[in-house]
Amino acid sequence: MSPCGVILAGGLARRMGGGDKALRPLGGVTLLDRVIARATPQVAALCLNANGDPSRFARWGLPVVPDDVPGAPGPLAGILAALDWAAVTRPEIDLVASFPCDAPFIPRDLVARLAAARRDEGAEIAVAASGGRTHPVVALWPVALRGDLRQALVEEGVRKVERWIGRHLTAVVEFSCDPVDPFLNGNTPEDLAEAERLLAQHPDLA
Repeated sequence: MSPCGVILAGGLARRMGGGDKALRPLGGVTLLDRVIARATPQVAALCLNANGDPSRFARWGLPVVPDDVPGAPGPLAGILAALDWAAVTRPEIDLVASFPCDAPFIPRDLVARLAAARRDEGAEIAVAASGGRTHPVVALWPVALRGDLRQALVEEGVRKVERWIGRHLTAVVEFSCDPVDPFLNGNTPEDLAEAERLLAQHPDLA
């Protein structure tokens, strides 16, 4: 059975000047539209991790799952929220795939390759990499680790994704950067301009 999925849009977008990165346009549609289009075929159910008024995302029809750990602790809180959501709404599914809201070119075979590596290596978590760099928020997480993650966040104050991942057996899956880095993200206006350029150069990315 396919995993559940979460699009992580709970960040503060400081490098973009604030606001919702997910709603920034790229090639005539939002970043969120592009991530949804690539993520949906890979998962059994999809939610959106976002904080604040959920009505701004109403037109996409996704369940909006906010952080329940106070203090804007970062993406681990979004992952925890998604694991809790999956446990309640789809208890028959034991994995959650996470997708950043600002990565419009995520591979269409991302989840399949992460799941295969996790299974083949007997790992708990599978994480994507490209260009020799890991992308810890692009990963496949077991719902069974939600108690461990909540303890790390709430009781130990862990904030770095890499620090928590480092406690668990993890498979790393390298993805090709040809013709583009599939995990290029829109952290800054300059990043978005580069994504626009690549989209114009490689229309099949749309």
